[in-house]
Amino acid sequence: MKPGNRQAGFALILVLWVLSLLTLMAGSFSLSMRRETAVVANIKNSARATAIAESGLVIAQYMLALPDKNLQWRADGSVYQIDTDEAEIRVRIQAEDGKVDINNADEALLTAVLAYAPVASSNPAHLASAILDWRDQDDLVRINGAEGKEYQEAGLKHLPRNKPFESIDELQLVLGMDRATFVWLMPLVTLYSGQARVNLVNASAEMLRVLPGLDQALVEEYLAARLRSSQQNLPPPPFPSAPGQAALGGASSPVVSVVSEVLLDDGTAARISAVLMVSQNTQSLFQVLDWRHDALGNLTLFADATANHSVASDWIAKHYVEPELNR
Repeated sequence: MKPGNRQAGFALILVLWVLSLLTLMAGSFSLSMRRETAVVANIKNSARATAIAESGLVIAQYMLALPDKNLQWRADGSVYQIDTDEAEIRVRIQAEDGKVDINNADEALLTAVLAYAPVASSNPAHLASAILDWRDQDDLVRINGAEGKEYQEAGLKHLPRNKPFESIDELQLVLGMDRATFVWLMPLVTLYSGQARVNLVNASAEMLRVLPGLDQALVEEYLAARLRSSQQNLPPPPFPSAPGQAALGGASSPVVSVVSEVLLDDGTAARISAVLMVSQNTQSLFQVLDWRHDALGNLTLFADATANHSVASDWIAKHYVEPELNR
């Protein structure tokens, strides 16, 4: 090959190499921009979903305060849906006296409820006793319980507080409590009831299905009647009599938990939960006791296919299109 041709060949290879490098750089830049655009869009959609979820909490407070009690949203675990142009909102309200108070419930109630926990390795009697040992003021170990020695033998760096629980999250520190049991237990327990028993009138369907001493056939009939009464704007039915489990009455609890979950058209979701207490302040209807952005997990209100319900219409108490709320 002549020198001139050899130099021309090298120049051509160099040009092709530079073009290939520029193509790779352009592709990498384009991919990077698409990724950044997607991240920004996700952040924007997440912020929008969160803002709408917060509006769901405001709507819940308004609906709880309606003067007509038959139109009020009920605090018995009922779920309400609102459809807007860009999202679906589902709101669940639960009176705290319709839950198990972990600072006041006795060992029998705790053991009976924990027997339904999803983790087969959990021992309900041991866990219930450990909860009682955590909240009592002494270092005496209950049968099946746990005090400082048992925590040390388990290799834990913390000891039981020997004081009432200050938060539901504190349950995770109790010896024997696993993550799956804690997540399952969260909607069923409270710190704000102040009662040893559960108010059956305000209890959720999930709560009524795990309480001891209840005829489950009667429970299912009651739940169906309660849902129908809500959908038809009628007073809630009385709870059927049950030995050892008399309802505490249907009076509204001063403390309620509200979950507001949003699903945007593009699939973006957000969930906010709050614990609200009826306020004595004339400038505000409710006082916020707790507020958190929840991970959705298995607790999503949009999981329509459950063990007891196959479609949303089977368990949604009221379904609104946004303009209906204005009336």
